[in-house]
Amino acid sequence: MSEIFGIPIQAFMGQLMLGLVNGSFYATLSLGLAVIFGMLNIINFAHGALYMAGAMLAWMGLNYFGIGYWWSLLLAPLGVGAIGILIERSMLQWLYKLDHLYGLLLTFGLALILEGLFRDLYGVSGLPYSIPEEFAGAYNLGFMFLPKYRAWVILASLVVCLATWFVIEKTRLGAYLRAATENPRLTQAFGINVPLMVMLTYGFGVALAGFAGVLAAPAMQISPLMGSNLIIVVFAVVVIGGMGSILGSIVTGLGLGLIEGLTKVFYPEASSTVVFIIMAIVLLVRPAGLFGREK
Repeated sequence: MSEIFGIPIQAFMGQLMLGLVNGSFYATLSLGLAVIFGMLNIINFAHGALYMAGAMLAWMGLNYFGIGYWWSLLLAPLGVGAIGILIERSMLQWLYKLDHLYGLLLTFGLALILEGLFRDLYGVSGLPYSIPEEFAGAYNLGFMFLPKYRAWVILASLVVCLATWFVIEKTRLGAYLRAATENPRLTQAFGINVPLMVMLTYGFGVALAGFAGVLAAPAMQISPLMGSNLIIVVFAVVVIGGMGSILGSIVTGLGLGLIEGLTKVFYPEASSTVVFIIMAIVLLVRPAGLFGREK
C-alpha cells in the first residue's frame, strides 16, 4: 500500500476530501457574510441560524409537503431570503448609520430567537434527511472511494461562489451595488433605488446561507444548534480572508477546509483550533486580512 508521509494514501486523500467538503460550506457561508458586510457594513450574527433555517425548511418541506431535494434547493434559499428581507426592512435598515455593535447585537438576538424557536418545536436531537437517489453510492477514484453526494457539494458550492463573485465584480449590477455602498447619495441621484438594492443584497446574502443549509441537510444531522457550532469558524474565515472581500472568503474558506483536513491526519488534537491559530497569525501580520484592503 502506497503512503504519503507515512500515512496510507486512502486515509490521507479521504481526510483531504472531507476537508474540501467542509471548506465548501465555509466558502459558501463566509461568502454570504462577506457580501452583507462588504455592501451593508452589518456584522450578521444571525447567519448561522439562517443556515440552520435553510436545512430545517428543506426537512419540513419533505416531511410535511412531500417537496423533494431539488425543489428544496431552490425554495428553501428563497424562503430564507424572504425572512432576511423581512428582517432588513423591519429592523436592520434603521441601524446602517450607527456603530457596528448595534447590528451585531440585533442579529445575535435574532439568532438566539430562531434557535430557541426550532429547539422548542423539534428538540436538540438530529433530524434525518436522506441523500437523493441520484447521489447514492460513490465514485472509485482508484486510490479512494468518493461519495457522490460529497462530490456534488463541492461542485455546487464552487459554481455558486464563482457565479456570485462574477456578478458582483464583473457586471453592471455589481457596479451598481458597489456604488450604492460607497456613495449612496450620489448613486440615488442617478436614479438608482438604493434602499431596494440594499434590501435585495441582504436577502441574497442570507439566501446563500439557506442554500448551504440545504446542501448540508443530507450530509449531516439537521439540528437547531448546527448553525451556532459552525458560525464561529466561518467568522474566523471571513476575518482571515478580509472583511467584505468576496474572492477572499471563497479562497480562504476552501483553503482552511483543506488545512483542517490535513491537520486531522498529522495532528488531530489541533484540528478544531488550527483555524483560530491561523486567524491570530494573520491578524498580527496583516490586520485587514489576506485579501482585505488596508484603510
